[in-house]
Amino acid sequence: MTTNSSPQLWLYDTTLRDGTQREGLSVSIEDKLRIARRLDQLGIPFIEGGWPGANPKDVQFFWQLQEDPLKQAEVVAFCSTRRPNTTAASEPMLQAILAAGTRWVTVFGKSWDLHVTTGLKTTLEENLAMIHDTIAYLCAQGRQVIYDAEHWFDGYKHNPDYALQTLAAAIAAGAQWLVLCDTNGGTLPHEVSQIVQAVNSHLSLVVCQKPMTNDQGQMTVPQIGIHTHNDSDLAVANALAAVMAGATMVQGTINGYGERCGNANLCSLIPNLQLKLGYSCIGEDELAQLTEASRFVSEVVNLAPDEHAAFVGRSAFAHKGGIHVSAVERNPLTYEHIQPEQVGNRRRIVISEQSGLSNVLAKARTFGIELDQHQPEARQILQRMKDLESEGYQFEAAEASFALLMYEALGNRQQFFEIKGFQVHCDLIAGKETSNSLATIKVSVNGTNILEAAEGIGPVAALDAALRKALVNFYPQIASFELTDYKVRILNGNTGTGAKTRALVESGNGYQRWTTVGVSTNILEASYQAVVEGLEYGLLLHSQPVFIEARKAETSEHKGS
Repeated sequence: MTTNSSPQLWLYDTTLRDGTQREGLSVSIEDKLRIARRLDQLGIPFIEGGWPGANPKDVQFFWQLQEDPLKQAEVVAFCSTRRPNTTAASEPMLQAILAAGTRWVTVFGKSWDLHVTTGLKTTLEENLAMIHDTIAYLCAQGRQVIYDAEHWFDGYKHNPDYALQTLAAAIAAGAQWLVLCDTNGGTLPHEVSQIVQAVNSHLSLVVCQKPMTNDQGQMTVPQIGIHTHNDSDLAVANALAAVMAGATMVQGTINGYGERCGNANLCSLIPNLQLKLGYSCIGEDELAQLTEASRFVSEVVNLAPDEHAAFVGRSAFAHKGGIHVSAVERNPLTYEHIQPEQVGNRRRIVISEQSGLSNVLAKARTFGIELDQHQPEARQILQRMKDLESEGYQFEAAEASFALLMYEALGNRQQFFEIKGFQVHCDLIAGKETSNSLATIKVSVNGTNILEAAEGIGPVAALDAALRKALVNFYPQIASFELTDYKVRILNGNTGTGAKTRALVESGNGYQRWTTVGVSTNILEASYQAVVEGLEYGLLLHSQPVFIEARKAETSEHKGS
């Protein structure tokens, strides 16, 4: 738990620049602005917005933030050092950086002599001049500079003397932060710790022997930052090692997005730094928004959230084994390392064939159903669930179907409608990738029979449309329901066309989502079961206010995911 006396650690988010280099991730200007404002609400002090001048999108992004600034965060422009054998004052790229109007600029330069001679094709001396000239020019224009020492750890291991000279050039030019970058992501935590300590010791020794001043004659006390990549699956561990060795700025991205294997994941770093190591990063109220912010960003960039992500994943505090659930019900510390609410997440009890009676009792409470372990219905529900799972059902992924199972076992499952029969006809058109389907369905509502038909692209879409069409006059709320996802899995493929199929259907009403399941050797029958239960559960949400309140916490996680 952070306090006012907790040591300050500065967070630097690079989701909008480094994060967007992830393969398959693309964002618009509007997307970038939405993410920036959400990170601002989260309390991130530094938000790197991109490279002005590198593309029109980033130029417009910075212009729009000049018109409507962020509330508390510093938006940062990013660029490289000037080109070899030129001057910073004549570099067009730096004019675009100045036009972005940010107070802070991050400049990256080469630390590894291999990159200087092979990549830049210049001399080691000229690289030092490029670092110094670029930073000094930006400082003279009133900017505050963060220096990203690219490939720092590889460069230091190959030629430590030269690597330290690049930092000295940045300090002399006026850089306020020296960020050590594990650009290739191949460094191990013990190496990061040793090298960061060595850099800090070197800088302290230099300051003691000769007070450091920049070109303007001002005293400088450089601070160390860390920027890690995840190519060895160690980005978070390496960042933590650097902080414990003296780094006071941590760079990373939301959800660990980034090129190749990604960057250090701020959604893991922030709670580890704040809750485990006692650093002050963001406020407690802001920390409680972390899960929502993670899902918000994944929604905006159109990538499915990682359900098993540490701290913020849907499964991060999910308990499936019966012994685990029983213990957590008595004391959450038995199987949870923090309180899920601290990061805006929540505890979930998962129902499956591995469940015990404690799972059923706990899950029932989330649906507003109070069961006693001595009630015969409780064990009937458990046994019925296990029997169905042995047939191929999966209630872990279809909790709405489990709720209906419980209501049926308790004798109070409301019958909103009755299916009398349905037919589905598919036309496969030669030369076309899609097929037209026509579904005809007969439904009874309160003794009234309705016959309806509807078309769709595929049999499940047609069946869903026909059922909604038949029911909407009786239940107008169905107009807000939508089928948001549909998954099919063959359970025993070795039996050929006679294999069992499991269909999972996710439905929503604009602010909640729920999943239902069907199993059959007939794929349409399995889909029909799931579609029908999806509508039934949606109607249940609308018809029972108490039930709605009980389910708010259970379904609110889907708002932005």
